[in-house]
Amino acid sequence: MSLLSSLYRHSLGLLTDLYELTMAAAYRDRNLGERDAVFQLSFRRAPFGGGGAIACGLEQVIELIEGYRFDDDDITYLRGLRGIDGRPLFSSSFTDELRELQLRVDVDAVPEGTIVFAQEPLVRVRGPILQCQLLEPALLTIVNFQTLIATKAARICGAAQGDPVIDFGLRRAHGIDGAVSASRAAFVGGCTATSNVLAGKLLGIPVRGTHGHSWVLCHDDELEAFRGYAQALPNNCVFVVDTFDSIEGVRNAITVGRELREGGHELAGIRLDSGDLHALSLEARRLLDEAGFTTTAIMASNDLDEDRIADLRRRGAAIGVWGVGTRLVTAHDSPSLGGVYKLAAVKNDRGEWEHRVKVSNDPLKISNPGAQQIRRYVEGGHPSRDVIFLEESPPDGSGTHQDLLEPTLRAGQRVEPPPPLTAIRERCRAQLASFKPVDTSRFPVVLDDKLERLKRRLVDRARGDR
Repeated sequence: MSLLSSLYRHSLGLLTDLYELTMAAAYRDRNLGERDAVFQLSFRRAPFGGGGAIACGLEQVIELIEGYRFDDDDITYLRGLRGIDGRPLFSSSFTDELRELQLRVDVDAVPEGTIVFAQEPLVRVRGPILQCQLLEPALLTIVNFQTLIATKAARICGAAQGDPVIDFGLRRAHGIDGAVSASRAAFVGGCTATSNVLAGKLLGIPVRGTHGHSWVLCHDDELEAFRGYAQALPNNCVFVVDTFDSIEGVRNAITVGRELREGGHELAGIRLDSGDLHALSLEARRLLDEAGFTTTAIMASNDLDEDRIADLRRRGAAIGVWGVGTRLVTAHDSPSLGGVYKLAAVKNDRGEWEHRVKVSNDPLKISNPGAQQIRRYVEGGHPSRDVIFLEESPPDGSGTHQDLLEPTLRAGQRVEPPPPLTAIRERCRAQLASFKPVDTSRFPVVLDDKLERLKRRLVDRARGDR
């Protein structure tokens, strides 16, 4: 069972904006619905002030398209919608066609875990324009969010410099799907585990956790609480030590750690969740080491992000595991990715492709025309530049390169079985390693000369027509 259908209803045809359905009805009325078109999904600016992003969410896009349909309840609902005159918004014949709709679109996409840049097509959808149009909001909400969180996770894990980072974001995430999808994207971006047990079950992500302050508060004192937890779960003892006094909590953890050893178990760790994490971690490390608990981990949490982690590491904090929640799963400092899904080409009555461009007074909002591909050139083992080009007209010249968009769906059917989530995570790790010497904020992404000329010609023509 797919992630989407595990979380929500099997029919997700209504996961769209109303104007997509009204356009679909108008396409049908004008006999345009079966006309082939190309739409492309990209983002206009990299998030977090960085140079690139981690492509993520493609597997849920595939799941949605493969299972896309309108069930009887959906049709009943649509037939109940009314226009401003009080009459049905949609004709019965249109909703009947929606009931029988099966998507036949082709999808090419950048594999998940790949580093991508602004203006590059992450997903390209080709097929009947009515079908392509209906997919716009769902594809954007999936890819925008997971790409954003995978990118944030990669930044946080990069700051941790190899220390384990655990996703603690369930309780602060934006709803059920926000929590599960964030856990998935965080794992792709480099997190080692999640506290979200549902995500662990559905996605195979390792789950980790400690105990809460409520466990301590329901006992007469902290030492009694730690002893009770150790008795119940001797193989999972990471004690939260800051309910009353963090340093006294460390001492209590050491006391129970000695008792654990007598029973053949080890004190796995302590967690600092408030106060001066730098100073507390140093004192906690000193106390643990002096007591012989040199392998006991010190975990920190409390509104961490890449900047706080980098600062704590720079100052020599004795923290070896990082629990990151709110600022990860909400992408706190850049809470949305400006992804767009634009029509790039459509076939005319003669079956010939005509390129399309959206014009704007804001140069950033002028779309790129035509079915595009991305060619990544490599020099000295590291990416050197990306060239966006028209699929039907590859760039001239040579050099080691890879074309990033790969066939994913043909006529609505998956081309290959899905890769394991661990393989996607490994791709992300390898990508980050290959870009490590590269300044992504200055990484060159250019339009091929043919595409640049086509775009300029179409923009000039559109502005001259006004």
